[in-house]
Amino acid sequence: MRCIALASGSLGNCLYVEGDSSSLLIDAGLTRREILCRLHAAGKSPENIGAILVTHEHVDHIASVVPLARELAIPVYATGGTLLDLLDSKQTSRRPIRAIRVDYGEEFSIGEFSVEPFAVSHDAREPCGFTIRQGDLTLGCCTDTGMITERMAGAFSRCDALVLESNHCPEMLKKGPYPESLKRRIRSRRGHLSNRSAAECITALATQIHAIMLAHLSEVNNTPERALSCARQAAGIFSSDLEISVATNTGSPAGWPRGIKL
Repeated sequence: MRCIALASGSLGNCLYVEGDSSSLLIDAGLTRREILCRLHAAGKSPENIGAILVTHEHVDHIASVVPLARELAIPVYATGGTLLDLLDSKQTSRRPIRAIRVDYGEEFSIGEFSVEPFAVSHDAREPCGFTIRQGDLTLGCCTDTGMITERMAGAFSRCDALVLESNHCPEMLKKGPYPESLKRRIRSRRGHLSNRSAAECITALATQIHAIMLAHLSEVNNTPERALSCARQAAGIFSSDLEISVATNTGSPAGWPRGIKL
């Protein structure tokens, strides 16, 4: 299995997950054209994409979910709360998309993939992360949460690789230009995970997991260097055995350039 971050951050989010014979998208927070261009740049074909999984309804995660699903004729999987906002006023076309509701903790199959949503702590209707299993490999995805709950930690412990939010540096956020109300929202238990909180999670997982991609970095309140340094320190003596990378929102695909080979 392989995971590529086509985009990650407040400007847009989209993960491409590839199995042996098919692939999935997690979120589609860029324009339809931009996602297709980035897929092409990564050497991937949209023809193999079997579905779009949606974590929550914020625009940086759903900007082109409906038009992309319509163009590729693929279903969209999301929680009921997410679907309420996602489909509101967007089904005006004569070609409605196929929307499939999923529930926390209930596994479902999409071709060769087994997918299980888990609850996260974010200020959206019914946000979730996903674990995706293909064969003996399991990938976890958690890009928007203000805290790591016990159930989330349990889901992570079953993963071979993890896409984990490392949104902000607390010091940069404190001194940064955002209004205080927005800073409180980001720091809250339903906001976004800091480098420190991500590091605590990495420390707990360092002996169990093989690869981590740090995701959803703030362009204003973080840097890839700070996030990566914090994560490597958290891995401690296991840092040489743990592959840590940083997803960005540049035009060039980021992630695991050689894929996950475990």
